[in-house]
Amino acid sequence: MPQYKKAKIISNEKIVNGIYKMAVEAEIKEDIKPGQFFMLRSWQDEPVLWRPISICEVKEGALVFLYAAVGRGTERLTELKKDEELQVMGPLGNGFDLRNIQGKVALIAGGIGIAPMVELSKRIKNAELDLYAGFRKDIYAVEDIKPYVNKVYISTEDGSVGHKGYVTEIFDASAYDLVLCCGPEVMMEKVVKECLEKDIKIYVSMEKHMACGIGACLVCTCKTKEGNKRTCKEGPVFDGESLVI
Repeated sequence: MPQYKKAKIISNEKIVNGIYKMAVEAEIKEDIKPGQFFMLRSWQDEPVLWRPISICEVKEGALVFLYAAVGRGTERLTELKKDEELQVMGPLGNGFDLRNIQGKVALIAGGIGIAPMVELSKRIKNAELDLYAGFRKDIYAVEDIKPYVNKVYISTEDGSVGHKGYVTEIFDASAYDLVLCCGPEVMMEKVVKECLEKDIKIYVSMEKHMACGIGACLVCTCKTKEGNKRTCKEGPVFDGESLVI
């Protein structure tokens, strides 16, 4: 069973409304893959559960997390100040298999699903990358990814930046050899269906509510053609062809 560690806050800043970036000191010996996550906790009593947060970036002696303040746990995280401590447990789950990423590749992110795309874009070496990112209004993390991709396509629901509407409306799977996707489930369903219809390989990083993060509680199960799988243990990254959507 993974052991938790104490980590000191380097920085914890609001970058746009409701979205925060936190860097913590961490000496991690394990090889961290983009798409894996950590369980975070900065409280003793309530709320009871830890919060799963995707790895945004891995730096020397530090981990960077990008997270949305959407409930009691993540709201508590926003209150942490420099030099305060929190508990971290990880890395957990299965990330993207970097060995199988080549050719012309699309990274598709919806909202906070852009978080794992930062480290992923940095780690892909033998592929031509394009980024498709969809947001409700404010955009974030795109500038961190730009140096590692050829083209960037943005959509916002209010039309303030890029295409007005959804990112799925500006994406054509047939232009790519491989698609890597993370975001709201309804968005990923559309992307997976289009890729399968056009016989394009796709891997998705599923976003599910988690309780334990280590596969014991079965809260985060998702349906696959091989039966129910645990998002925190067999995932969060799955072959799109294996999912029941």
